[in-house]
Amino acid sequence: MSEQPAQPARTIWGRANSVNVQKVLWCCHELGLEFTRIDAGWHFGRNREPEYLAMNPNGRVPTLVEDNFILWESNTICRYLAQKYGPDSRLYPGDLRQRAMVDKWLDWSISSYGPVERDLYWGLIRTARDERDMPALNKIADRLGVLWEIVDANLSGRRFMAGEEFSLADICLGAYARRWFGFVDLEKPSFVKLASWHDRISRRPGYRLHLAHPLT
Repeated sequence: MSEQPAQPARTIWGRANSVNVQKVLWCCHELGLEFTRIDAGWHFGRNREPEYLAMNPNGRVPTLVEDNFILWESNTICRYLAQKYGPDSRLYPGDLRQRAMVDKWLDWSISSYGPVERDLYWGLIRTARDERDMPALNKIADRLGVLWEIVDANLSGRRFMAGEEFSLADICLGAYARRWFGFVDLEKPSFVKLASWHDRISRRPGYRLHLAHPLT
């Protein structure tokens, strides 16, 4: 039996409680990829230092460094890793129509969902309880509920976001779903299919390792 080629040196810059970093960590786990993670961003700092900005001029996390190759934007990193190290195309299908179904949700998660969710997360999780504007936060939760209703409808008749197979769409939306189901003290609608899907993906070892810890 021939030996498997050694993996390149791989570093992921970013704090473990960042939703965008979590996507990449979960993706690496699904693909069996080793990595070194360096805390950066928010109270860890480093993301505004010249060394980091030379890699990622946006000053955001995550940033992937693989030997001399540097890549930022979490969904793009996940696509790259899945294509390079997932020869069975399980996470990111080779068929163009199936891949488009995955891409649709990856794009939707950052264009439609993420910008709304950010204010809720900061206002609820990273604001002291006595300083929270709960009426405003409940209004944001209502807006997110409308978006989760779209996801819930999509899950009718299918096990995962893009069909019957687990994919990057489940990773990238699943990271947000973990936060949604972890929000307390909110007036939130309930969705049966969404809850069933989240329960299904939350049993995966990569989810339990990188997403199941308390929201901070």
